[in-house]
Parts: sequence; structure tokens; C-alpha cells
Amino acid sequence: MAAAAAVGGLNSPGRLAGIDLARGLAIVGMLAAHLLDGVEWSWTDPATWTAIADGRSSILFATLAGVSIGIITGGAAPLTGDPLRVARGRLAVRAGILYLLGVALIATGVPVYVILPAYAVLFVLGIPFTRLGARPLLITAAAVAVTMPIVQAWLDRWEFWETPAGGDLALLLGWHYPFLVWLAFILAGMGLARTNLRDLETQLRMLLVGVALAMIGYGLDAASGAEEFAEAESLAGAVWTARPHSSGILEVIGSGGFAIAAIAVCLLLCRTPLAWVVLPLRAAGAMPLTAYVAQLVVWVVWALAALGRTEDLTGFRALEPFWPITLGLLAGCTLWALLLGRGPLERLVALLCRVAVPGRTAAPR
Repeated sequence: MAAAAAVGGLNSPGRLAGIDLARGLAIVGMLAAHLLDGVEWSWTDPATWTAIADGRSSILFATLAGVSIGIITGGAAPLTGDPLRVARGRLAVRAGILYLLGVALIATGVPVYVILPAYAVLFVLGIPFTRLGARPLLITAAAVAVTMPIVQAWLDRWEFWETPAGGDLALLLGWHYPFLVWLAFILAGMGLARTNLRDLETQLRMLLVGVALAMIGYGLDAASGAEEFAEAESLAGAVWTARPHSSGILEVIGSGGFAIAAIAVCLLLCRTPLAWVVLPLRAAGAMPLTAYVAQLVVWVVWALAALGRTEDLTGFRALEPFWPITLGLLAGCTLWALLLGRGPLERLVALLCRVAVPGRTAAPR
């Protein structure tokens, strides 16, 4: 009975199964980016297809974070008055919790760029936009997408970032996921949440727009022959690129489009019986904070036991941890969802937010 109720929770009218699935895919993509040796992506070589996760999984996460903010603040009918005030307050508290948790994970020495500090900053930056509807949000996202990469490229050229203080500040700000540029993904996700995401026509439009943007971004990158060395040569080279983690305009357009298309595909797939086949991915996607923290905690314990330290990325990848951690995480999240429902960290964060900012607002999804 408890398991049936938990499955009912994953399929409840208040949840979007496709959004959970997209988060689950982003989690697996994140694990691939972290734990598999980097290769250059080539459509003609299936052995390199895991490289599709590099950069794109984190951008998918950011876009989905925007969707979550949009849903929390009313979805297609934005909150106003006291409910909006409460929702904004809880978003700020959530940002603070994510930031502290991110700093704690950085302190473990695991050799990845922890995304939680950047998430915290992005949550705060998204708060002023929570009154807006779909059209102004998407227009603002487009404006940020084509302007902020120029600002970011200019800031990245400051010599300050090469100093020890600059390196520490970059970690604490999540500068590898630069909030000036990534605000575009947050706003785009919020804009999507302001539409009717359950509507078939909306989902198909998202798919078409996402594919078109991806083709434009990656197509212009391929046609112009952008090379990584050009990023160091000039500001224009740093801006005009689709290389993963470059924050170039073409990456923002291409990978942003990829994220929108991926969300649309997941929403469409969950209209079919295949939604049951991907239940483990949906379970993980329903508790993304738990899944993210869990994989890093497992990494720390395993690396300390096998290598005696956490900082050796090459040594840890040589242990071939991808499949054990991925399958273990999916199994653990599925069992937790079936037996206990909501993820432990999601439940704790929601409780702390309610205690810190009492009041009534839209039910979290």
C-alpha cells in the first residue's frame, strides 16, 4: 500500500512526470561528465556519444531549475500578493541552504566544479522576475543570451582570476557556471513554466523551437570553424563558440535549445506507457538535490578508501565508477521513492523554508 501511494505521488496531478524524467536524464548526464574520461563528440562514432553530456547536462539542470522556480511561483498563473511574498522568501532561504551545502561539498576536495553555489546565486537573481509572464520572461532570456556572453568573456580575461584569491572566489561563486550568462537558462525555464506544459501543442512547439535553436547554435559553430585556441586570442573568439563550458553565444543558443528540446521530448514520452519504463529516472529526478549530494558523498568515501585522497580525478575514473554509482543511485532513489516518498534533502529543505518563511503559497511540485 505504501509503495502504491508513493508511485501515486510520482504520478499525482501536481507533478509533471516529464520534468522529473528530464531531471533524471540530467543527473545521469552529470554522472557521465564527472566519471567518464573526456572524449571529443562525433556523430559518426558511437563510442564518443557520452560526450553529449559535457556541458549540456548542467545547462539542462539550470533550465529545469528555472522551470521549478516558475512552478513554485504559480506556473501559468503567476502568484501575487502574500503568496508571492512567501514564495520569494522561501526561494531566498532555499538559495542560502544550497550555498552552504555547496561550500561544504567544495571542502571535501572532490575534483569537480560544484554547481550548488551557482544555483544559489541564480535562485536569488531569478526572484525579481517571478511576477512576469511567459512572453516577457522568454524575451528577457533571449536578451541575456545574446549580450551576457560578451560581458562574461570580458570579465574572464581579468588577470584577477589567475590569482589564489581569484581562484577561491571563482569556486565560491560557481564561476564555472557563470550566473551572468546562465540567468538566460533560468529565465527560459521560468518562461516555459508560465505556459501550459501539460498541453500537447505546447510540448510540440517547445520541441520545434529547441531543435531549431540547437541547429542554429551548433550549425553556426560548425560553419564558422570556431576553434578553441581562438578563445584565448581575442574577445570575439571567446564569444563566438559553442564549446562546452565556454559560455559563448553559440553554446548558449545551441545548448539552450538542446535543453528545451530535451524537456519537450521527456514531456511527450511521459504521455505514453513508456513513463513506467523510465520510473527509476523519474524517481531520481524527483529528488535531484539528494541525488547530486549522494553521488559526491559516495565519491568521497570511495576515493578515500581506494586512493587515500579525494583530489585524484584520473585515479578515481580508473576505478570505473560510472556504472556502479549510476545504477546504485537510480536503485536507491527508486526504493526511497517507493518506500518513503519525497527525497530526504528535498523534505528537509522544504521544512526549513516553511519554518523560516511561514505562510501559504502554491503547493510545491
